[in-house]
Amino acid sequence: MAVAGASVWNTSYVSCSLELVGFRRNTNRIYQASSCLPNAAQRLLLCTQMSFNKTGIRRLKSMRLRDGFGLKCEAVYGEIPLQEKSENISKATLIWRAIKLPMYSVALIPLTVGSAVAYWQTGHCCAKRYLTLLVSSVLVIAWLNLSNDVHDFDKGADRNKKESVVNLVGSRTGTHIIACLLLALGLIGLTRVSIEAGSLRSVLLLVYAIFCGYIYQSPPFRLGYIGLGEPLCFAAFGPFATTAFYLLQSRHQVLAISVTAISSSLLVGFTTALILFCSHFHQVEDDKAVGNYSPLVKLGTEAGAKVVKMAVTSLYSLLFALGLGQALPFSCVDISMIFMAKYYCVRLHTAFGVALAAGLVAARLFVRKQLPHAIII
Repeated sequence: MAVAGASVWNTSYVSCSLELVGFRRNTNRIYQASSCLPNAAQRLLLCTQMSFNKTGIRRLKSMRLRDGFGLKCEAVYGEIPLQEKSENISKATLIWRAIKLPMYSVALIPLTVGSAVAYWQTGHCCAKRYLTLLVSSVLVIAWLNLSNDVHDFDKGADRNKKESVVNLVGSRTGTHIIACLLLALGLIGLTRVSIEAGSLRSVLLLVYAIFCGYIYQSPPFRLGYIGLGEPLCFAAFGPFATTAFYLLQSRHQVLAISVTAISSSLLVGFTTALILFCSHFHQVEDDKAVGNYSPLVKLGTEAGAKVVKMAVTSLYSLLFALGLGQALPFSCVDISMIFMAKYYCVRLHTAFGVALAAGLVAARLFVRKQLPHAIII
């Protein structure tokens, strides 16, 4: 009986293979023929080796194949399975991903917006200080990214992540030492400008900002793992960093912490926190596995998507309200420049910050009757 069954299966296998070759342009018959094969992996292999027309490709994309053990495959012409894709990624691509260059906008935008507020109020902006602060901020963000990779590796979250810096370098200790050196260099630059500006408040604000980054990811705190990453991110890059950079653009007088400075810092913090929130969409299951209870783990991706939509709407509403209330120059309310960026959080953060800074500069250059609304703290 077993031999007879095997003979029938072999006959079917040959018949199906011949039919597959003979009717390669008929995707429906190819799918029926491939279903005779013993498992999903072999059926997928034969299907994807054929050349199909556009109609066939669309139909195969919608077909799901299952074997007896529930293995699910999709026959998508011209694509490689995810595991195979990750194995074929070049070292240069992995290095580029590890650098995370777009994320350094979180160093650029608080500095640019803070400096723009100072320019709007005083008419002065020191380019040398700006560049020194920019380099120093980039070094601090590099520390944040590298140390985050180290701590995620320790926790087990990045052990299979090929673009992790620890995996690329091959040394957890070496990566951690480099991170600490970058932080030290960044602190030297920030301290130097703070001493030059004679602003103790800015030093304290920057220390608070860096401390928020530390307790977000580092033991024994790891507050990001209990869902407090977004509030910490908001405070660090918004009220703390943006306000500090605003104060560091003072020349001879001590700048007052104005309503405009506070309003701008809140908007910057809002968009920065939104980046962190959205960064968890693709790794909800991985976060659960290592005990990282991010807001998306608690809410789920469907509810999280609704939160993002409400957040973007609230951002523009808040910007408009601050413009109407003259907490910000109305020239900052330029939605057309950044409308399309709302679909991509990093681009939103960057474009929103640039537009906000441009509005402040334009207000200084062209709107001379409007006076800053300042409060001294």
